[in-house]
Amino acid sequence: MADQRADLTWREEGVPVSSRFDDPYFSLQNGLEETGHVFLAGSDLPARFAPGFHIAELGFGTGLNLLAAWAAWEQAGQGGPLRFSSFEAYPMEPADMARALKAFPALGPWAERFLAIWAGTGTCTLDTLQFEMIQGDARETLPDWPGQADAWFLDGFAPAKNPELWAPELMTEVARHTAPGGSAATYTAAGFVRRGLEAAGFSVERIPGYGRKRHMTRARMPQ
Repeated sequence: MADQRADLTWREEGVPVSSRFDDPYFSLQNGLEETGHVFLAGSDLPARFAPGFHIAELGFGTGLNLLAAWAAWEQAGQGGPLRFSSFEAYPMEPADMARALKAFPALGPWAERFLAIWAGTGTCTLDTLQFEMIQGDARETLPDWPGQADAWFLDGFAPAKNPELWAPELMTEVARHTAPGGSAATYTAAGFVRRGLEAAGFSVERIPGYGRKRHMTRARMPQ
């Protein structure tokens, strides 16, 4: 697994598509707006930001969620580093990330700073960011991860294309690695995903989704 990389095709609009899962990496409407709606607003961010806040993510993709969260963190005036951990089986080459992220010029300053030192896997430490990528199958890597996240971004490819990343057993591990009062948010409202989160101990609600997606899922762990 360690040498597996993302296998891409590109749409004319500059949107990368996973050849392995036949699914685009971000919304064809506006990927940044979807990230803001689903993962930031869906996690009550930036309002919940506090020193040491830790976001974890299933599916790093282009790095869009990381950069949007980091930008929101800095714009909220947080002084210390945002902690961000991402689980990714097939990392994208930095050059492909740079190509994809050109679609979001508002994130340009953060993309430039990150990509200047990002090697494509491992860790990245900047004044206001502590990032780690845990490469491999999350079903194998998450159980041994020592962290606990305040917010989870569940952003794997569509459940119909990549059901392994939404399995109930993995949702149980997500819950086990969630801090008391922590959250999980995802663009999908698939019933088996919601049931998996509920069975794992989350309080789950279906709320309006972004764009053409009528619904999304937001979940919280008890304090």
